[in-house]
Amino acid sequence: MDSIKENMENYLDGFVLPVPRIYLDEYKRVAEKVAEIWKEYGALAYFEYVGEDLKLEGTRSFVELVELKEDEVIVFGWVVFPSKEVRDRANKQVPSDSRMTELVAPLTDPRRLIFDAERMVYGGFKPLV
Repeated sequence: MDSIKENMENYLDGFVLPVPRIYLDEYKRVAEKVAEIWKEYGALAYFEYVGEDLKLEGTRSFVELVELKEDEVIVFGWVVFPSKEVRDRANKQVPSDSRMTELVAPLTDPRRLIFDAERMVYGGFKPLV
């Protein structure tokens, strides 16, 4: 992790998404495998956290942003890359990896939608501080 802290060249992809509470364990199992694939394509680190304390008076919350339903939780994640170039290359390669297709397909089944990309918030970030 020291290389992450010291290198201001790093680039982050960040995301926030709702996950149905009843499928959180299944989502976690898939995310753990997805994390390893991202690392194979150049990510230095991959993190996903479940929201717990999501409201601060006077601010807009992730709950509002993704229109969280009562039976859902917020997942906040980020992927650390050594550079934007590595990130751009990974963003082209990872989606076409056959393992990703196999892993994500059950999460996007409309009969029990676990991962709804239309409600996910995403962005790439360059260093500031």
